[in-house]
Amino acid sequence: MVNWLRRNGFWGGVTLMGYVIFAILIFMPIYSIIRESFFDARSGDLGLGNYVTFFTTPYYFRTLFNSAFVSLGGTLGAVILGVPLAFFTTRYRIRGSAVLSTLATLALLTPPFLGAYAWIVMLGRNGFVRHMFLNLGIELPTIFGPLGIIIVFTLQFYPFVYLLTASGLKTVDRSLEEAAENLGARPFRKFMKVTMPLVLPSITSGALLAFMLALSNFGTPMIIGGGYRVLPTMAYAMYTSEVATRPAMASTISIIMVIVAALAIFLQRYAANRRKFTSMLLNRPVVLRLKGMKNVLAHLVSYLIVALSTLPMVVVVVFAFRNTSGPVFIPGFGLDSFRRVILGVPQAITNSMVYSFTALILIVGVGTLLGFVLSRRRTKANLVLDALLMSPYIIPGTVLGIGFIVTFNRPPFFLQGTAAIMILAYFIRRLPYSVRSAISILQQIDPALEEAGISLGAPPARAFVKVALPLMIPGIISGAVLSWVTAINELSTSILLYVGGTITMPIRIFLSVMDGHFGPGSAMATILLAATGLALLVLNVFGDSKRNIV
Repeated sequence: MVNWLRRNGFWGGVTLMGYVIFAILIFMPIYSIIRESFFDARSGDLGLGNYVTFFTTPYYFRTLFNSAFVSLGGTLGAVILGVPLAFFTTRYRIRGSAVLSTLATLALLTPPFLGAYAWIVMLGRNGFVRHMFLNLGIELPTIFGPLGIIIVFTLQFYPFVYLLTASGLKTVDRSLEEAAENLGARPFRKFMKVTMPLVLPSITSGALLAFMLALSNFGTPMIIGGGYRVLPTMAYAMYTSEVATRPAMASTISIIMVIVAALAIFLQRYAANRRKFTSMLLNRPVVLRLKGMKNVLAHLVSYLIVALSTLPMVVVVVFAFRNTSGPVFIPGFGLDSFRRVILGVPQAITNSMVYSFTALILIVGVGTLLGFVLSRRRTKANLVLDALLMSPYIIPGTVLGIGFIVTFNRPPFFLQGTAAIMILAYFIRRLPYSVRSAISILQQIDPALEEAGISLGAPPARAFVKVALPLMIPGIISGAVLSWVTAINELSTSILLYVGGTITMPIRIFLSVMDGHFGPGSAMATILLAATGLALLVLNVFGDSKRNIV
């Protein structure tokens, strides 16, 4: 090993560090839950009994169907909203399209369980929207159950489809669409036969992201499921019931979740590669001006989609300032809920900030180094490492949380109940964002710049620090903001790993909602939204400062 490091130098050590991180924080937890899934919780016998029990017991197997149903429903809804919004905003002159895109992105970066909570306030049993319709003699169904889960998933995850489809639509060669028009194709047929096949990879990529996040989501089904069991909530319930024994069934359900996620990736790649369509991009699409009723409808659809996804955030902020008497809202506005949060649970705010910023330092430092070595040194070892480091994308947070508990509750890594286990969970789950951002920005930087520094006598590490690193700053900042925003909003892993002293803001919000204390929950959620918005503002201001103005 020492000789290998001497031959490969500093960057060889970075590659080795990447493998060590994967081995400890990904391989060991996943191996631990795979191993536990083959042992009986009570007798300790080795076998396939847990899997047989899962697939032959309706109580368990039904959760697989339920997860597939709401995940596919949310994905279909995301496609139904995302594709039209992308088409209208890229092909037609929609006033305020930049604002629409910003609001859609902000909705994407807010945690899904906040949307679930807001819809309870609106359409719950005592929701104000539901009462408004009751006064008109119309009884709306409550938000609880599979329909509510699908609605929240749809409005939370459609920006993935929108952003990727919009990017794909901007690269379609206009000549192909004009040829279809010359052959007599009507607009809808032209879109379905020409445009759609060209952007299908973008649509399926966005749909895959929506499906993966819906499949692994814990907070939304737990808050508004109303007893509707899905795989993440079932894994959580089984872990808490097996806490005195081996987490056998919880591990089994976790492995099934990973298999379903891997199957979804395979099907997406198959769908995207089955029929490939390309264009020369000689004529970029033009933005047209609609007139009359078509213009009104295009604006109405675009605004309505974004308004529906933004509405939960508005509701959360407004209700944070409503006066409360215990769990009941009373007339008037004030800061009582904020006072109760800041004075009553300051530790949740402090922990969220400390854990997320500590994890961010690790993410940026390690992610930048790994991104550089994976981009600039395309060896077989690095190609394998690149694929391995993307595995957190397909591992649901609940699964990783259970794996961490099984792995790090005994020597030599006894971390259960500590801040370290929370920080490490944030770090490994968000590390891919920093790695991909670093790789992306390095693709725009000519390697000759670093080679020139090395040719002048600078060691590789020094050439990286003095030449490449300053040029990578925009990509590093983008990855850091995305990593921090998603880390501070983390719930599915944290809910399993926390103890009283390591509670965070998302966990406090979740517990407040489950207890019916919507006022303090809204105040805490508003603080979380403000932190998210501030991070996005920093990113935008930094991006504007780096523009070349002529």
